[in-house]
Amino acid sequence: MKSRAYIDIETTGLSISYADLTVIGVAIEQGDKIQTVQLIEHELSEIELLAALAGADELYSYNGSRFDLPFIRAKLGVDLRACFKHTDLMYACWRNNLMGGLKVVERRLGIERKLQGIDGRAAVRLWYQYVNNCDTEALQTLLDYNREDVLNLQLLRKRLGVQ
Repeated sequence: MKSRAYIDIETTGLSISYADLTVIGVAIEQGDKIQTVQLIEHELSEIELLAALAGADELYSYNGSRFDLPFIRAKLGVDLRACFKHTDLMYACWRNNLMGGLKVVERRLGIERKLQGIDGRAAVRLWYQYVNNCDTEALQTLLDYNREDVLNLQLLRKRLGVQ
C-alpha cells in the first residue's frame, strides 16, 4: 500500500538566513487513514522529522520546492528531496490555471477551512505570543492552522487528480 506524506512548515519569516523554523506539520496517508504529527521546539530535529516521515513513499507540499524543503535543509541539515520523491502541488495548480497561495487555491476549489483569517503573518504573531507570553492558546491556534494546511494538501492532491 502506497504511503503519502504531506508537509508544511511555519517560520518566523521568509528569510532562511534570519528566520527560525517554528513548526513542521506532517500528515501521513495510508489507504483511507490519515494521521498528523507536528514538531515544535526541541522536536525540530533531523531524527524527529525522519521518524515522522518513516514509511512514506512520496512527499507532497505546496511551494515546498522553493520554501519548505530548502528551509528544512538549512535549519535541520536534512535534504528531503534526496530522501523522498517530492511533488510540489503548486506546479500542478499552475498547470490547471490555479495561481496564488494555498488559501487562494483552496477557495477556488471549494476546500473549506475551519480557521478563518489566519495566514502566514498571523502564524508568526501566534508563535511570538506563545514564546513571549507563554500563551498556550496561541500555540494551539498555530498548531490547528498548520494541521489544516497539511490535511488540506491531501484534499488538494485529490481534487487535482495528482497521483
